[in-house]
Order: sequence, then structure tokens, then C-alpha cells
Amino acid sequence: MQRGQVSEVQTIYLDRNRINHRYVYRLLKRIGDFFFSFSGLVLLLPFFLVVALLITLEDGGTIFYKQKRLGRGGKIFYMYKFRSMCMDAEEKQAELKKYNEIEGAMFKMKHDPRVTKVGHFIRKTSIDELPQLFNVLLGHMSLVGPRPPLPNEVAQYSEYDKQRLYVIPGCTGLWQVNGRSEVGFSEMVMLDLKYIQKSSILFDLAIILRTIKIMVRPNGAY
Repeated sequence: MQRGQVSEVQTIYLDRNRINHRYVYRLLKRIGDFFFSFSGLVLLLPFFLVVALLITLEDGGTIFYKQKRLGRGGKIFYMYKFRSMCMDAEEKQAELKKYNEIEGAMFKMKHDPRVTKVGHFIRKTSIDELPQLFNVLLGHMSLVGPRPPLPNEVAQYSEYDKQRLYVIPGCTGLWQVNGRSEVGFSEMVMLDLKYIQKSSILFDLAIILRTIKIMVRPNGAY
């Protein structure tokens, strides 16, 4: 599979009972999530301050953006990001819906006019995602897993698509390292289900290493 391309959309049905009984894997994953998110927040604090300053200098708006998302089992939580769009971005989305470039229950627009100059850079390099380490520390998210969807997206899900909600969502995953915004909704679901099916500590580490590489050499993020 090449980056940004999924040759065939496979149908994958998961055994939810087996997933729920992977106690050792889930415990080790949580220990690793807590350790690395806490360490990352401490080490990245000076960098966070620089990014915060740049965002403030551009338009004087808020630094962080929080958005309601759904986690494991459809549980609602607030996901944090560095703000990369104008302050009234959500109000403007309805006007831009007709320009959506991805089929299915997602909204993506390559040249989204709501994205700020600083926002374009931090989105391209995935820097805007770093505050999600707070979510990982709190247990809302994991370092690796399916991306947490919006409530209005899940409202459009089929029962098949809802299999994405069987596990704790992640900051990165197979979707992000295989093209991200260049991958359609059906392909994203397939990649997420494939991740859940194959998940292991070693697989998680491999995805994290690929994510670091992409932050240095960005893929299809926008």
C-alpha cells in the first residue's frame, strides 16, 4: 500500500467480545500512554509557548480550540488542538459544505479559506494535534487508534462504521500514516478496522515512528 492510496476497500467485521477482553494489552497501552503523554507535555512546554505566541500575534484570538468528539462506546469528551482556523470557523462551515472534497461522514476541503497562515503550517506538520497529549493523559484518547469523530458524523454512520468506536480513539493511526486527507471515508473506516484487528504494542510503536517521520516530511494533511 503506498502512502495516500488504498487499492481496495475490504469489509472487516470485528469480534467486540474479544476486543473487550484484551486486558493485558489495554493495561500496557494505558501505562505507555500516560508515561509518554506526561513526558511529552513537559518536554514540549517551551515549544507550546512559541506556537501559542504565533497564533496570538496573527489574529489575537484564542490559542486552543476544543471540540466535542465521541470516544470509545460513543462517550462524549472535548478534544484539544492548537487553533488553526479563524474564530468563527464553525459558523462558516455550513456555507462551505457544498465544497466538501471527501465522500461520507466527514468534511475536508483542501483550500479551506477558514485556515489561518499559522494554521496552515501547523496543520501541514500536525503540530496542531500536539495538545491532544492532554486528552491522552486524561484517558480520553490513546497515542494510537482511530480518529475520534464528531457527533454529527456518527449520526450518519452505518452499524458497520460504528465499529470504529469499539476502542479508545487515538492521536494517530493507520489513516494518518496512509495519506490522511487524501484517503476517502470508506478507506478510512477500513484502515481503522484493520488497525483494531491487528493492534499490538509493536504495531502501535511502528505507527508512532511513521507519524514522527510524517511530521518531518508531511503527507496529505490539510
